[in-house]
Amino acid sequence: MAGKIDLTGKLVTVLGGSGFVGSHLAQELLARGARLRVACRTTETAGRIKPLGNMGQVQLARFDMADAASLARVVAGSQAVVNLVGAFSGDLDAVQGRGAGLAAAAARAAGASAFVQVSAIGADSEGATAYARSKAAGEAAVLAAFPQATILRPSVLFGPDDKFLNLFGGLIAAFPVMPVFAPTARMQPLFVDDLAEAIANVLAEPAAHGGKTYELGGPEQVSVLELNQRIAAAAERQVLLAELPDGLSGLFAALTGWLPGAPLTRQQWQLLKAGNVVSGALPGIAALGVNPRPLGLYLDRWMTRFRKHGRFRDRLSG
Repeated sequence: MAGKIDLTGKLVTVLGGSGFVGSHLAQELLARGARLRVACRTTETAGRIKPLGNMGQVQLARFDMADAASLARVVAGSQAVVNLVGAFSGDLDAVQGRGAGLAAAAARAAGASAFVQVSAIGADSEGATAYARSKAAGEAAVLAAFPQATILRPSVLFGPDDKFLNLFGGLIAAFPVMPVFAPTARMQPLFVDDLAEAIANVLAEPAAHGGKTYELGGPEQVSVLELNQRIAAAAERQVLLAELPDGLSGLFAALTGWLPGAPLTRQQWQLLKAGNVVSGALPGIAALGVNPRPLGLYLDRWMTRFRKHGRFRDRLSG
């Protein structure tokens, strides 16, 4: 805890807190002594978070992002609220647009001193995708309802339990040839624990960060092709990475993206092609007191599971 501001006794409600980011944020907040209320559509998905805290330190609550009364119930008594709710399909405005505004209004009515809206790099009211437009609409709705809210726009997130590196690692391990969509597009992967620290730092000093928007990226930019090459090397897999031209990639996404479990939807393809790096026009993660960690610190260790014989490789070769 050296250098980190304590949050002991502060009740923090995390909307959409049962997922990937929520579980990592929970560990950061609980370690700082906060009381945590994890709000989600189905509390069964958040059961693994409760044992992370001490007796009575974690509450689970159901809520509906589109229901103002439901939001008012779950934020009641909160000193701070974090909104992690997001989606790539369905009624995006209800979830990421007006829903975010309802959440901010509920937090302000409850007397919360801080509201953190976790948006995304690429949020744009004129964006090519419904996702980008709804993220921008959510930011505007939040600031209209809670002017001292803080907007965080993270890049693509990685972690040991993510659906990003592990997706690529699994595909590379399974197939001798793998197509690479948007091979030259650039991204700036951010370690999920660094995002969690950034959020906690905002909650610790809301007056210093209120009303501001931050773009959060990791310390290095990589192309999609380079990322796949690094994953393949860490997994010790010999795979042919076939770079697909944009026209063919777009056609593939359009023809197959509607299928259940499709590897790439049309909207995801458009987001991938646009890239995912900080613009430099807004303050970054350093302004929140975080020194982001590079992917290289973890990749070799995490990709062990995708090597031939996995963690037992050395034992078998010996």
